[in-house]
Amino acid sequence: MSKLLIINTDGGARGNPGPAGAGVVFRDEKNNIIAEYKKYLGAQTNNYAEYQALILALQEAGKLGAETLKINMDSELIVRQMQGKYKIKEPTLKLLAADVFKLMHQFKNVEFNHVFRESNKEADKLVNAAIDAALA
Repeated sequence: MSKLLIINTDGGARGNPGPAGAGVVFRDEKNNIIAEYKKYLGAQTNNYAEYQALILALQEAGKLGAETLKINMDSELIVRQMQGKYKIKEPTLKLLAADVFKLMHQFKNVEFNHVFRESNKEADKLVNAAIDAALA
């Protein structure tokens, strides 16, 4: 198992709030996909789903024994909140962010990068697959 994981996460809701899902794609340092996860979240907001995707990513990365994470997200809001550039005002998101910060302590380094939606297609597909499966 590689000590570095490159992770793309995405969360989304159809309607805001609405049926929501989380998707996570893990890559090694050679950019090979090594794992994918998806989760249906029920009726939630987009930002809630984005945080849940991040929490899922950190939980699974811990199980894989990673030490360094490069996390790519298309949610500029959450990336900036994790970087300490934006305050977290919404009470539910504050609780989710606290969970993220706790989970981050198990890693030597966690880097957050904002990416454009086009660069996050695999994670987005997993979000939609989770929602579609739950609504079928």
